Amino acid sequence: MTLPPCLKVLLVDDEALARLRLRSLLEGCVDPRAEVVAEAGSASQAQAWLRDHHCDLILLDIQMPGPDGMQLASTLRALGQQGGQSPALVFVTAHTEHAVQAFDLDATDYLTKPVRRERLQAALVRVAQRLAERAAMQARPAGQTLSADAAGGVITVTDRGRLLRVPLAEVLYLKAELKYLTLRTATQSLVMDGSLADLEPRLGERFLRVHRNALVAKAAVRELQRHAVSHAGEDEASGDRGDSADGAEGWAVRIGGVNEWLAVSRRQVAAVREALAGQGGRAELHPQAGG
Repeated sequence: MTLPPCLKVLLVDDEALARLRLRSLLEGCVDPRAEVVAEAGSASQAQAWLRDHHCDLILLDIQMPGPDGMQLASTLRALGQQGGQSPALVFVTAHTEHAVQAFDLDATDYLTKPVRRERLQAALVRVAQRLAERAAMQARPAGQTLSADAAGGVITVTDRGRLLRVPLAEVLYLKAELKYLTLRTATQSLVMDGSLADLEPRLGERFLRVHRNALVAKAAVRELQRHAVSHAGEDEASGDRGDSADGAEGWAVRIGGVNEWLAVSRRQVAAVREALAGQGGRAELHPQAGG
């Protein structure tokens, strides 16, 4: 995979000194290098600049006067979902409590101030890899996207220095957890870089999005059930965050081979039912799961 030789970066922070420090750190980064093409002191200024210009990466503060960094990220994510070309996002903030929300918005990385050059360099590598993967996908002719049914279809995972090629037919599910993805097979759990948004179009129709943080192999789904949702908004069987209010009931699917439960968001329940019916599967519905 060829990494871009130089990333074009937009700095967004309401503090001029913070932007100056980031610019200085970026000047010392190599492989890939990064060039600051513009700065903005607010999310509104950044959005106005982006209407007429392009960049590869936005280094984005969160707490700013007016619309904050999360609002800008949400707008850019919606643009990407509509087929637009949105830059990669790396949040740079003094506050750690927004990390989960940041990765829900498909951020590539989350840096806390004061930023170290080594940590920033690692984030740039991650961004460059994601952009290279995106470019490779877009360059692939129609009909050549990866499919679970395609001969030789694999996901490549780097695990503790080893390069593993996991056949797609063996993948039970992929789950986003903070900065990484967990790939689950019947015999192992592997941690990998990347995002579900990038992987989903490559996996073919055999995989189904059941939640914003999970893609599952349709053939691995054994049941669709109701589960009580705890006061923390987590499905008690799976530990996944649900979309239900305190004390309400959510949905979950049981994954065969490992007998694990994954939360299903309310907006995806109908799609899960339809997918299971379409493949001749049977979704067993229960009012509530017991322990």
